[in-house]
Amino acid sequence: MSEFVVITGLSGAGRSGAADVLEDLGWFVIDNLPPELIPKVVDLVHRPGSSIPRVALVVGAGSYNADLTGGISSLRASASRVRQLFLDASTDVLVRRYEGTRRRHPLLVPGEGLADAIERERGLLEGVKADADVVVDTSDLNIHQLRDRIGALFGADAPDRGMQTRILSFGYKHGLPVDVDLVLDCRFLPNPHWVEELRPLTGRDDAVRRYVLDQPAAEAFLERLHGLLDLLLPAYVDEGKSYLTLAFGCTGGRHRSVAIADAVADHLREAGIEPTVEHRDVDR
Repeated sequence: MSEFVVITGLSGAGRSGAADVLEDLGWFVIDNLPPELIPKVVDLVHRPGSSIPRVALVVGAGSYNADLTGGISSLRASASRVRQLFLDASTDVLVRRYEGTRRRHPLLVPGEGLADAIERERGLLEGVKADADVVVDTSDLNIHQLRDRIGALFGADAPDRGMQTRILSFGYKHGLPVDVDLVLDCRFLPNPHWVEELRPLTGRDDAVRRYVLDQPAAEAFLERLHGLLDLLLPAYVDEGKSYLTLAFGCTGGRHRSVAIADAVADHLREAGIEPTVEHRDVDR
């Protein structure tokens, strides 16, 4: 079975970088493909004797129209495995990137500011982003971190791998992650930060982990959450969802959210699901 990844997203958010990573991973990459040519590419890939099983299609600025929606719809109906990756970033970050490279934003018009062009493009992409299988926010990612993220999503992937599940812990004071599906707030639990001997430790240390998980509220929370996930995850798979990211937040992202995220990951492993785990702010 052939596989396709359609890379969309804001200009400057990393489409070219993601394409480079996929090419290094063995994908056949077509950059700046007009959406109306997507069916032609599908025909070529499905032609008898084709030796191109994995194709990444990069859709550039100016292509966000009915042709793109129709092209992706026809692609999904082609009996191939199709995933749509959307790359996002904050407007401030995109402005700095464009100012650093001195490149012109493709949608910039005379008399308009760069931030205005970015926000206009963001509005044009609302529907594309809503249809994406996975959204990656590159605001805080360097090229090496982007490579790791794309590699985790598409590197060792096989057609029958099923839904990929990602567990993320974070600190609210460092900003809410945007590339997640479900966010749960762990700040209802007692904070180890106010226990002097636990403050320098993290939720990966056994003393903090036991302090957090032994709280009656944590036990009740995890019991109900595990039951909810046991219900939701198979339903997501049945609906064809390719990626699921669960995010757990606390104040600083070092203690409670880390311990809870690891506990949830352990439960999923016991259920036969091998999630990737990321503690975004544990070392801040």
